[in-house]
Amino acid sequence: MNKIVKRTLMASTCVFIAGSAVAESEVEVLHWWTSGGEAAALNVLKEDLSGQGVGWTDMPVAGGGGSDAMTVLRARVTAGDPPTAVQMLGFAIQDWAGEGALADLNKLAEDQNWDEVVPAALQGFSKHDGNWVAAPVNVHSTNWVWANTAIMAELGLEQPADWDGFVAAMQTAQDAGYVGLAHGGQAWQDATIFDSIAMGVGGPKFYQAAFIDLDPDALGGDQMIEAFKRMETLRGFVDDNFSGRDWNLASAMVANEEALFQIMGDWAKGEFINAGQTAGEEFQCFRVPGSEGTVTFNSDQFAMFSVTDTTAQDAQMTMASSVMSPEFQVAFNTVKGSVPARTDISDAEFDACGQLGMAQLAEAAANGGLFGSMAHGHANNPSVQNAMYDVITAHFNGEYDAETAASEMVTAVELAQ
Repeated sequence: MNKIVKRTLMASTCVFIAGSAVAESEVEVLHWWTSGGEAAALNVLKEDLSGQGVGWTDMPVAGGGGSDAMTVLRARVTAGDPPTAVQMLGFAIQDWAGEGALADLNKLAEDQNWDEVVPAALQGFSKHDGNWVAAPVNVHSTNWVWANTAIMAELGLEQPADWDGFVAAMQTAQDAGYVGLAHGGQAWQDATIFDSIAMGVGGPKFYQAAFIDLDPDALGGDQMIEAFKRMETLRGFVDDNFSGRDWNLASAMVANEEALFQIMGDWAKGEFINAGQTAGEEFQCFRVPGSEGTVTFNSDQFAMFSVTDTTAQDAQMTMASSVMSPEFQVAFNTVKGSVPARTDISDAEFDACGQLGMAQLAEAAANGGLFGSMAHGHANNPSVQNAMYDVITAHFNGEYDAETAASEMVTAVELAQ
């Protein structure tokens, strides 16, 4: 029996014996995990906390890749009523910590040795001024392609080895009546694709210069123009009904044998799993051609907002402790599609894509190929990120050609800094 389940059952029994069926404390959690696979993963945490006598008040805000949730959060904080725990990404954590809004997790981190088991790249977002302010749940890598095995077999396709092979596979699928590339027309989804394409075009040095250092020569140069040209190619393989489609519905198109490929982070795997499919059987995973050897990542983390009530503080620490336990990291990430935020966890319980992801993450970290994703708030601050979103989406929707888009990228980033 899973250790979390054992602990949950034991704790539930203790609560029952004590004559109390009501949780002694509670966390109110703001998050954007609302798809089927995400909800299934989140239930792992809810059940674990319930077994420890901690109740859960759900505050889901769907859409926007988390941006909608951050808008709701700002309104709550402005009203003087912040949630006790919030799902956050990247520089958003740093911004809230800089405002002095987040609780100090240092003692718990020291007691549980977080410094030794969390990769330095993640700690850069989990800590502020050397202090732990968030508990990382996972590492998602974003430069994945998800493929339908049955369509590939029907059309005699192999996993493409390069960009030209990738394009040829989509063309073959489109000619056979399938959608070549499943996609949802939302700014963060457009940026997720662009993120991977840019890495594939220019590699780590270009990615560092353009998206992290914000070098105008990289932002407006030939490699950026080529990245936009490749986006124009991809636009030709997207169906006409893509506008506004949620990402998980695009994943369903691949799962349901309507589309050949989807470029999306590995949270997409949670949707395939939730549909009863198995990695290496009904679906396949591989890196966006050209980006092999690198991993662009984001990390879902739970930040705890400062509260004065000691019962609420205890509930926060219980939640943070559960999030960082090895048992939870395995139980959650095998459902979610991501890989653990801890480096001391075996891959034995993970599927083929999970094991591949863990191995490639370790390799990229060791070889200088691990980069925080621009599209997911891990390369630069939100104002710069949103400025890039605007240009990428405008181009994808036909407002700019590639050369103009690269020029606009330089201007947008300059104004956002």
